[in-house]
Amino acid sequence: MGMDMEKKRVLSGMQPSGRLHLGNLLGALENWKKLQDEYDCFYFIADWHALSTSYEDTHEIKENIFNVAVDWLASGIDPEKSTIFLQSLISEHAVLHLLLSMITPVPWLERNPTYKEKQQEIKDRDLTTYGFLGYPILQAADIIIYKANCVPVGIDQLPHLELTREIVRRFHFIYKKEVFIEPESLISEVPKLPGLDNRKMSKSYGNAIFLSDPPDVVVKKVRTMITDPQRVKRSDPGNPEVCTVFTFHKLFSSAKEVAEVYTGCTTAGIGCTDCKLMMARNLNDYMMPIYEKRKELAGNPKKIDEIIHEGSKKAKKIAQQTLAEVNEVMGLLK
Repeated sequence: MGMDMEKKRVLSGMQPSGRLHLGNLLGALENWKKLQDEYDCFYFIADWHALSTSYEDTHEIKENIFNVAVDWLASGIDPEKSTIFLQSLISEHAVLHLLLSMITPVPWLERNPTYKEKQQEIKDRDLTTYGFLGYPILQAADIIIYKANCVPVGIDQLPHLELTREIVRRFHFIYKKEVFIEPESLISEVPKLPGLDNRKMSKSYGNAIFLSDPPDVVVKKVRTMITDPQRVKRSDPGNPEVCTVFTFHKLFSSAKEVAEVYTGCTTAGIGCTDCKLMMARNLNDYMMPIYEKRKELAGNPKKIDEIIHEGSKKAKKIAQQTLAEVNEVMGLLK
């Protein structure tokens, strides 16, 4: 696939921390899939970023890289439309990260809202490392080395992107030449999908429905979902608005079924078990094409490896060109 110069370039990535779940699908992959037809999309598996918090235990990282790639492809990320690559195969990311770290003030990193939040949240690991403090610089390098015009982000990620923009401006101010593009945010409306227990869906909470879950496992998990805690008996009317299952109905069931469930719940005309089974059926219908495609892809690791390496070759050529420009502007040898 040749680069379409008329299209703006989009870049995004995910850490390979395990199998992807429904939250990843609705929160990112569905949007990535849509962007492919309008933008020149670069999507990378951020294995170096995974080391910023999981540097002590890396035995699953190869398997996780494979699973992330399979989940992406099964969800409709098309290697004919998008460049899919692996961060660690592009050493230029690390070199640009080093060069940018020379000009980035430490207070810029310390004020990053995620820095202290993660340290408080993750108590079982030592996050007082340079890699964790400096990961926003690596993130900036990831983006600007491809001269990405846009980055799809959620509202909570805007401070990270603004730091990238600040680093770009500082580089241009110091070296008196514009090499990079200041990336813009692409914010899309993302439906909020809770986990089985009504907390945020997360692997670490053990409340996720994975894209690789077979239909019977999906049904089993849905049966455990939190409903209206005030609805103790089958004959009690319920409040759908506080029910996790109803949130899923609004996303995966037809408008007619959503109306029926709402009425049935508020009048005690339908029980929670029947409500869950109806939703599980609709959810499985939605997930089945992804599940089937995933099974097919997972059985062909050679194909997955080829896609990652082909995409990485293309990405590397662009990264090399940008780094050559950086070296020239900074007065370094090529």
